[in-house]
Amino acid sequence: MSHQRLRNIKLVIMSLKIAVGSSAAIIIASFLGLEYATSAGIITLLSVVSTKRDTLRVTAERLFSFFAVVVLAFATYPLIRNDWFAYGVFIFVTVLLSHIFGIQSTISTNAVIGTHFLMSSDHSFQFIGNEFMLVVIGTSMAVIVNLINGNQSQKKKLMEDILYVEDQLRKIMEELAEYLRNEDKSKNVWQDIVALEKHLTFSIEFAHAYKGNTFASHPGYYILYMEMRSRQCNILHNLHYEIIKIRKLPQQAEVVADFIIFLKDYVYEHNEPAGQLKELEKIIGLLGQEPLPLTMEEFEGRAILYHILMDLEDIIILNRRFIASLTEKQKSIYWDKRNIMIKEEAL
Repeated sequence: MSHQRLRNIKLVIMSLKIAVGSSAAIIIASFLGLEYATSAGIITLLSVVSTKRDTLRVTAERLFSFFAVVVLAFATYPLIRNDWFAYGVFIFVTVLLSHIFGIQSTISTNAVIGTHFLMSSDHSFQFIGNEFMLVVIGTSMAVIVNLINGNQSQKKKLMEDILYVEDQLRKIMEELAEYLRNEDKSKNVWQDIVALEKHLTFSIEFAHAYKGNTFASHPGYYILYMEMRSRQCNILHNLHYEIIKIRKLPQQAEVVADFIIFLKDYVYEHNEPAGQLKELEKIIGLLGQEPLPLTMEEFEGRAILYHILMDLEDIIILNRRFIASLTEKQKSIYWDKRNIMIKEEAL
């Protein structure tokens, strides 16, 4: 399933959540006999965000900020005779304080509460309780509807993305090796790289959404992995640009091409890159023993080859940094268990 199709499905589900949650909030508020019952539906609409974590954060911020809004309302409406001017002062201070304390998500809900203070002359404890219940019902419905989330399908998509990205990286590396061997220059490597970069942008976004819909810390693994592959893809983009600048391929290009093919076989999720770094050192040492270039053209070509090897080293180092950034829990969950599954499938 493509990322765009998933986005469309998520949009439909989000719209359905908002519609159901808002309607349910209005029904509950009306059943309880609350004034401005429709505002409960508006608060639900404003509180439903893309992930569970964000929804809980927004809910907590709005509940806590409610009491500050009540104090602010009592400090403006009774003291300023002109209602509309009082509302303007109320909104000004609300927006200002929300930005200062980093709770901009509360502005819309607090503005709704502010209009109720504007429309009502009764600012009794009963009125405040009515407003508080509207916020509680509206935000609670947002939390409830956002608990309905297809985490398993998201996880499955991310695992499919990992396999797809690795397959595309191997394909691009093979095409670059063929280019260095002067075998087949008809393939559109540039197009393949750009397509993979675009895919990885969607994958990173999707990984963030998946983490936001779970309450564990370990799903950050997918973000780290996709960001690592994105950086590697960017390096391949630059590497391709270096290759096409070579006017005449030196004979040493064959060695570099062989190393790219060697690396291609290690593009998989739980690759430990120590062996690839040793192989790179060996190749650099062998190239250092080659006779010096005799012409400027040979010198330029050799220099670009060394630059390509440095780019390949960066790709390996990114892999090593990715592994170093993982916790033991993440390795246990995403590597060890998957290795067991792979072994079981092979039996």
